[in-house]
Amino acid sequence: MNWAETAVQALIASGIQQVIYVPDNALIPLIDGLRADDRLTVFSASREEEAIGIACGAFLGGQRALVMMQSSGFGNIPNALASLAVPYQIPLVMIISERGALGEYNSVQVPITRVIRPTLDALGISHYTLTRPDEVDFIVRRMTLQAFSTQQPAAIILSALLTGGKQDR
Repeated sequence: MNWAETAVQALIASGIQQVIYVPDNALIPLIDGLRADDRLTVFSASREEEAIGIACGAFLGGQRALVMMQSSGFGNIPNALASLAVPYQIPLVMIISERGALGEYNSVQVPITRVIRPTLDALGISHYTLTRPDEVDFIVRRMTLQAFSTQQPAAIILSALLTGGKQDR
């Protein structure tokens, strides 16, 4: 079983019901795996902050939500997190595919990667960077449990060490 299949199983076992994503190549294995499960509602948003708003609404409607995006899109969401999810204690899980590190060829991807973790820290949002397939099940389950137990957002960052990163130009 590869890392994406393991993550899909862990997310389903953790009670995720809605998945909102902004498309990204590194997320395709997750998107496809989650779409294949009829118990989940999986759809794309046009912007990352829209995905955060939908996930917050899902929680208020009694469902657990996952938001997936590329690291460059993370720059669009600090206000939505700081003014909605964090102060109103709305749990959601974010999976962020990391660009801008480990041989990145596109220079515009690099700056946002440098601020993801400090921004999450400043907002008090727990986060973990997945680098190895053998840690996927444990981390995905635990971060999801933590988000919904503490009623706070949590983030899982997918390192290029795990996904293989963006390799084409």
